[in-house]
Amino acid sequence: MTTFIVGAHGQIGQLTTKALAATGEKVVAGIRDQQQAATLSALGAQPQAFDLASLPAEQAIAFEGVDNVVFTAGSGGNTGYDGTLQIDLDGAIKTMIAAEQAGVKRYVIVSALYAEQRDKWAQTGIAPYYVAKYYADEWLQHRTQLDYTILRPGVLTNAVGTGKIDLQPAAAKVKKIPRADVAAAIVAVLKQPQTYKRVYDLVSGTTDVNTAFA
Repeated sequence: MTTFIVGAHGQIGQLTTKALAATGEKVVAGIRDQQQAATLSALGAQPQAFDLASLPAEQAIAFEGVDNVVFTAGSGGNTGYDGTLQIDLDGAIKTMIAAEQAGVKRYVIVSALYAEQRDKWAQTGIAPYYVAKYYADEWLQHRTQLDYTILRPGVLTNAVGTGKIDLQPAAAKVKKIPRADVAAAIVAVLKQPQTYKRVYDLVSGTTDVNTAFA
């Protein structure tokens, strides 16, 4: 199986690349800067030039021969709201269109906890980010025929991963999760057909990530 990671040089992207490559799977790492190639190669991936600003038809060429597309890209905190729209919203949707054009069926995206709950957006202080995530998720669910899985993690941290998660965040006292555990969740759902067409909220917990989605 070959998995193409969009946003491979980001924090979750690198963790996912390393974890997935360690299983023996072929990982293609989409990069926009050739200076990122060495980092991704060292993690076990095959770097490939990929531009989220390009049209879906161009992106589809990069997806040819790929079995899975994983979208972990994010605009970050320094691009402004225009970057959020172009990357987290339109960028994500273009990769969905491109995946279908290339004949890829499996698609996994990292969204955000509460993306579907408008009443909570104002509390976050980054409402435009949640708007982008909401509409990208909506497009994936209702405008594609992809075998998608949407992962909506809580507040991301750089703590050491525990390999333990909770898929019922409403009952969790702490709604945080290490990026490493999000990466582990991506790897876990990729091969599980029961996760197709499903949306999961996840935070740190006590359930092994490898059995949580069974």
